[in-house]
Amino acid sequence: MNATDGIVGKMLVDTSLDAQLGFLHPDFLRDLFEQGIGFVSLYGVRLIVALLVLFVGRIASRQISNLIKRVMLKAKVDDILTSFIQNIVYYIMLAAFVVAALGQAGINITSFLAVLGAAGLAVGLALKDTLSNFAAGVMLIVLRLFKKGDYVTIAGTSGTVQTLSAFYTELSTPDNQKVVVPNSSILNAVIVNTTANKTRRIDLVIGIGYEDDIPKAKAILAEILAGDKRLLKDPKPAIVVGDLGSSSVDLLVRPWVRTSDYWAVRWDLLEGIKITFDKAGISIPYPQTDVHLYTEEKES
Repeated sequence: MNATDGIVGKMLVDTSLDAQLGFLHPDFLRDLFEQGIGFVSLYGVRLIVALLVLFVGRIASRQISNLIKRVMLKAKVDDILTSFIQNIVYYIMLAAFVVAALGQAGINITSFLAVLGAAGLAVGLALKDTLSNFAAGVMLIVLRLFKKGDYVTIAGTSGTVQTLSAFYTELSTPDNQKVVVPNSSILNAVIVNTTANKTRRIDLVIGIGYEDDIPKAKAILAEILAGDKRLLKDPKPAIVVGDLGSSSVDLLVRPWVRTSDYWAVRWDLLEGIKITFDKAGISIPYPQTDVHLYTEEKES
């Protein structure tokens, strides 16, 4: 190999090396830095403003929703309705600030909303049962068929209302079990609100024997009712003969009490009536079966 071939080979190597390390050339680095500065100056400020809008929006949404909650509580609005409206206001305002932040970041909001709408439709079809519960929850909260603390029977389950959310209702049973009932099943069934009214009537059926003195039994019952101060004077309690049963004369005893006293008064009346009737010699019959045995005489 002569000297000329060596020089040409070296030039080719140098050219290939420059091509491979061109990104380290000062001019290239300077252009890249200038482009970076331009990108940051253009989009960096937008991104910072977008994050600032999102941060301020979250705080503002929380403060305004809490303000609405305080106003509603001061106006003695139901706790469940207050909590629902507070959450709705918070998430609506937060969604508005998110859209505003995306616009500040340079994202095409129109296209974004179109994509979001299409995605929402798909999600809605997939979660139609959940959305049905949400719609039922809104109706229950707006109609206010029951409130927190009410004792209700809904969808075949009885208990005290602990929580009414947008999707489900939580009950606490008398034996302290937690029952979660979907709202859609509540709205499609019969709702019995036991504690909706301040007063309630106790319905007792007291059976006495056919051989017992009806006026005497009624007088004893009236005396027992008069001795319980928890019973209301208005409406007046009723003591009447309700039915002539197969084994007893059924007396209907119907006093009125405050709803909060219902069970305590009922239990005390049943115990007092039994004890007093026993002392007065008035029987309380119960179903009995008579068995007759016949002996056939054998022919001799």
